[in-house]
Amino acid sequence: MLENLIANRWTPSAAAEWTAVMNPSRGVEIARCPVGSAADVDAAVRAARGALAGWAETPPGDRARILFRYKALLEEKFAEIALLICREHGKTLVEAQGDLRRGLDVVDLACGIPSLLMGQKLGQVARNIDGEAERFPVGVCAGITPYNFPAMIPLWMIPLALACGNTFVFKPSPKVPLTAARLVELLVEAGLPPGVLNLVHGGVETVHAILDHPGIAAVSFVGSTPVAREVYRRGTANGKRVQAAGGAKNFMIVMPDADMDLAAEAILSSSFGCAGQRCMAGSVAVVAGRAAEPITERLRGLAETMAVGATDEGAAVGMGPVIDGAAEERVRRYLAMGEAQGVEMLVDGRRHARPAGGYFVGPSIVSGVGAESGLLRDEVFGPVLTLLREEDLDGAIARANESPYGNGAVIYTRSGGAARKFARNVNCGMIGVNIGVPAPMALFPFAGWNESFFGDLHVQGNEGIQFYTRTKVTLTRWS
Repeated sequence: MLENLIANRWTPSAAAEWTAVMNPSRGVEIARCPVGSAADVDAAVRAARGALAGWAETPPGDRARILFRYKALLEEKFAEIALLICREHGKTLVEAQGDLRRGLDVVDLACGIPSLLMGQKLGQVARNIDGEAERFPVGVCAGITPYNFPAMIPLWMIPLALACGNTFVFKPSPKVPLTAARLVELLVEAGLPPGVLNLVHGGVETVHAILDHPGIAAVSFVGSTPVAREVYRRGTANGKRVQAAGGAKNFMIVMPDADMDLAAEAILSSSFGCAGQRCMAGSVAVVAGRAAEPITERLRGLAETMAVGATDEGAAVGMGPVIDGAAEERVRRYLAMGEAQGVEMLVDGRRHARPAGGYFVGPSIVSGVGAESGLLRDEVFGPVLTLLREEDLDGAIARANESPYGNGAVIYTRSGGAARKFARNVNCGMIGVNIGVPAPMALFPFAGWNESFFGDLHVQGNEGIQFYTRTKVTLTRWS
């Protein structure tokens, strides 16, 4: 049974019930995660509040030194953690390595906190008066993370929050708690003082306790849009800062002048990487004009030959399992609904050779999808790609802008004019040109729009620093 980390000590949960942590490649239980309770959250918050004053007054350079040691430990244990991600999530080894590497990029950013926290000063802002703006910690912060990126998304939040002088309560997904436990264990090993970072396991009750606890000042969340909306509503109603990233339906536009081989490989990786279980997955490809036939044939050939298999031992396969039986059933249900609606099944993942055990659906490509179909409207969150056809760029942009989401969109073209028009007119926050997944590097914010994000300041980059700090302005007059 997994335990909570409170003030640097592993502590049993107050909850007696638990959920099974599964190896999705084999369909077998590998650990048990407590369902959590309000008492667990309160214990974590009390520890975090007790450590806050001392940590906030710790010089930024000293906080950075702990993060430098943490980065060294993550690099030293890189292979071990990547295999742990494979085992409890089902990512391929390359995907797991990418998951951790993108998280490490944020640790790199946080190590530069002395420069990032520098304020502003203007002498003689008025006669005999000097003005200064300085950043201070927000207080006790909390992070609620999903299963699809066990390392990257926690590392979006924790390093920046701690570097800014806050203390932190971390609630990972109960589907992937083993990676989370290892991440915090290494931070303690790096020298983090007791109470600065606390981990609590659990589900809905734990989330509600975080959102309602008066001792928590700010909450970061990543998950589905309905839950993100409720986290934002409930958290802000309780006076907290909230950044809540939700789901997506990302569009990829293929122009007739595109490099078709490059586009096909990029779309395949975007749609079927991580078994389609990421908010930046390319879900809909809009092919313009005469691009339809060459890109469709390439995609069909690549998808039909993609190797699907168990990933828990780091095997070199193209795609691993989905996270659990419920996820597999959901993807199969969407494909069955589409088939009943007369959708053309260009590649049917239900018929893909399936390894014994585990939760597998092969890559699927569908065409002829109606505007009201769930395959076009909903976030399936699985390895399903929908193909649409439009005559030109204007029509393709219009189709993309019909989506209520606003995470990412990409275009494949050799035309600078088409790329510029697309980037300026498509209604979302992250744009790619001849790129599969336009998720920004750590220096830039993860800038979802519309139904893909609720809040004012995004994770990562300068917006992450702003979210985890508040500004104090001092005016000084000396006679």
